[in-house]
Amino acid sequence: MAELDKTDGSMDATPNVTEVVTVDTADETAAVAALEAPVERGEPILQVRNLVKHFPLSQGILFKRQVGAVKAVDGVSFDLYQGETLGIVGESGCGKSVGAVKAVDGVSFDLYQGETLGIVGESGCGKSTVAKLLMTLETATAGEVFYKGQDITRLSGRALKAVRRNIQMVFQDPYTSLNPRMTVGDIIGEPFDIHPEVAPKGDRRRKVQELLDVVGLNPEYINRYPHQFSGGQRQRIGIARGLALNPEIIICDEPVSALDVSVQAQVINLMEKLQDEFNLSYLFIAHDLSIVRHISDRVGVMYLGKMAEIGTDTEIYDHPTHPYTQALLSAVPVPDPDAREGRDRIILTGDVPSPANPPSGCRFRTRCWKAQDKCSTELPLLAIPERFKDSDSPAAHESACHFAEERDVVGAASSS
Repeated sequence: MAELDKTDGSMDATPNVTEVVTVDTADETAAVAALEAPVERGEPILQVRNLVKHFPLSQGILFKRQVGAVKAVDGVSFDLYQGETLGIVGESGCGKSVGAVKAVDGVSFDLYQGETLGIVGESGCGKSTVAKLLMTLETATAGEVFYKGQDITRLSGRALKAVRRNIQMVFQDPYTSLNPRMTVGDIIGEPFDIHPEVAPKGDRRRKVQELLDVVGLNPEYINRYPHQFSGGQRQRIGIARGLALNPEIIICDEPVSALDVSVQAQVINLMEKLQDEFNLSYLFIAHDLSIVRHISDRVGVMYLGKMAEIGTDTEIYDHPTHPYTQALLSAVPVPDPDAREGRDRIILTGDVPSPANPPSGCRFRTRCWKAQDKCSTELPLLAIPERFKDSDSPAAHESACHFAEERDVVGAASSS
């Protein structure tokens, strides 16, 4: 146990008052040691359990058609004039609370060492919010994220620093994710300022040049600026930055969606090569189903903040059991005219409900052709459906539907 003395230096503080903060260094050291332990290939390296993120909604105060001075709480005063409308807005807690946006609402999955787990779903389903929660860029409302057995939502200090070294991220936009005022060498080498043990100061330039070479860029470009590169080259710089600290997990938040189609394949092939070379685990987030199938070992389908279905790429694409997954696959373009004519098209009705006011029970029931009374009262669990539990069928994978059944969506497999 270590004790740290902290004196309050504010003008209103009582002199010579000392606050004693207790830090359990033994627990922190044990956590850091556990985070540095290797994980065998095929074993779970990241386990997400009932992850929740709700963004609070607050309503401002509105005054209209009143005359006089209004004195608010805590000494805040202002004047309101004849015929004037005055709206007061502020941070969360300033106005009246009117609910919350349930961006992520009970998501669970495992990521295994050396595998690629793809997460797909339409815009607004919570994919990127999950990525930010895993990176601790957002604070979870509830739930647990276990990395090598340690719940990273409860870590701080050296232990959290160790997690952030081993879990890196490649962002969606290669233009806004790179500082235009920094050279490529400074961008890729910036992580070394926080983790100098990875590359001492005298060795950083050589390390950055090696990383540029690894991602297929000329090491002589080290002094160039981001505006001197194309979109695909900028994304390679972002990948090099992600590799700088020798991480074990890279979270890829739609890394090719902003690139030309001709460049997407090059970046995907590079990521596959790097995964084999450095034994990386990928969480690959995208909305392009064909790209996800190409790179992923397993695939999870999200809808309105929840995981609808998860399984291997073959199980999800060739043997989908959740109605939403089936509808997604039926919308995949099929180049073969013969397959296109015979495919089973599923047209959904209605709009996606608001995450601030999601439907009761099953989130998908308002657009589902199978919906029954049970769907509005009971939340379906993400589990292997009862009818497939004792079966060796590829349909025996986790699906959050009361009436899950396999459906052959013609042309889904051939489109990839």
